[in-house]
Amino acid sequence: MAGRAQRSAAGPAPGLLPPLLLLLLAAAAVIRTGESQNLVTEDVTVVEGDVATISCRVKNSDDSVIQLLNPNRQTIYFRDFRPLKDSRFQLVNFSNSELRVSLTNVSISDEGRYFCQLYTDPPQEIYTTITVLVPPRNLVIDIQKEIAVEGEEIELNCTAMASRPATTIRWFKGNKELTGKSEVEQWSDMYTVTSQLLLKVGREDDGVPVICLVDHPAVKDLQTQRYLEVMYKPQVRVSQNYPVQGLTREGEPLELTCAAFGKPQPTDMRWLRVDDEMPQHVVVSGSNLLISNLNKTDNGTYRCEASNAVGKSHADYMLFVYDPPTTIPPPTTTTTTTTTIPTTITDTTATTEPAVHGFTHLPNSAEELDYGDLSDSRAGEEGAIRSVDHAVVGGVVAVVVFAMLCLLIILGRYFARHKGTYFTHEAKGADDAADADTAIINAEGGQNNSEEKKEYFI
Repeated sequence: MAGRAQRSAAGPAPGLLPPLLLLLLAAAAVIRTGESQNLVTEDVTVVEGDVATISCRVKNSDDSVIQLLNPNRQTIYFRDFRPLKDSRFQLVNFSNSELRVSLTNVSISDEGRYFCQLYTDPPQEIYTTITVLVPPRNLVIDIQKEIAVEGEEIELNCTAMASRPATTIRWFKGNKELTGKSEVEQWSDMYTVTSQLLLKVGREDDGVPVICLVDHPAVKDLQTQRYLEVMYKPQVRVSQNYPVQGLTREGEPLELTCAAFGKPQPTDMRWLRVDDEMPQHVVVSGSNLLISNLNKTDNGTYRCEASNAVGKSHADYMLFVYDPPTTIPPPTTTTTTTTTIPTTITDTTATTEPAVHGFTHLPNSAEELDYGDLSDSRAGEEGAIRSVDHAVVGGVVAVVVFAMLCLLIILGRYFARHKGTYFTHEAKGADDAADADTAIINAEGGQNNSEEKKEYFI
């Protein structure tokens, strides 16, 4: 075709003139996209190296010829024929209503406008734009100091190289998003973006990842990270091993343990007494401090110090020795037995007097009062009072029962004496005698043999 154009320029042949005039008229009558056109196409966005598909469609087909041209106006496909010798273009579908072509292994040089032409009267043309996206070639984090010290401000730089379009860089420390400052450099059609982050680090940042994440339409979840390494001075803590609970009392032992954590690990740890010398009977073994027998002279502040290459830290323990606990004797009981009913009598003076006189001395201050001992003594007193109340009630009931029994016995003896056995002196035959003299005479002979009348009281 090019050869024919050259020959026509030198001297066009009579047989080639009508086709050339037809092409010129078609080019002059080309109409841009509008509502009256039957051609339809869409823009294509593709990632470098992927496949782009170009589609030229006809809404109301009249069997007109469809062809596809590249940005240089070279024919890629004329109907289902491919004049262009680029094997990356492949025919996907051809019909009277559609011409669909695929382009494999897309590169930046393929970007531009591609034209769909329909040979109608007048001819129609529409173009589609291929946009090629290039993901970043490399993503790198540079850190100013590999090992930072607590409280320092360090600089981190994240670079996304050779992308198209320019990338957006985001920073994260753990799950928290941070704000950086970005700069964009353009090289030909490519962009290089560098983001700078200034970060003040603390001991809590040791081992935490700093993430550089890229937002780009050509790639998803592209990120890189660096773990922070932070040095910090020791963190010291003093714990009481014995006594586990309660107050530190005179005569009892005391054991303390010092724990220190830092980076690097503390190498020097020691105990001392603030504003005074350490007592001679105090035993220090590494991180442990032991006082086997506390006394008032041990009162004071004991300090544990630990140090490493970064610095020194300490923790204090304030010791106050209290008086030994006071022991209250338990309540006592006395049992008294009678011949009739046993009765228990409780000696209440034994429980009340120790509560008043149980302290060998008064506390030096309100803080020295041992609430545990007082609660124990009060609980003993309440128990003793409850036992006394029960004994009194039992004694009263026993006395009442005993009094009722005695009353019943006395009444019984009284009735037995006044209504006991008695004799009647009536003579036999007195009922038949005419008078009293006759009755007496009749009764003299049988008086001794007469039966005695008896009555019994039950």
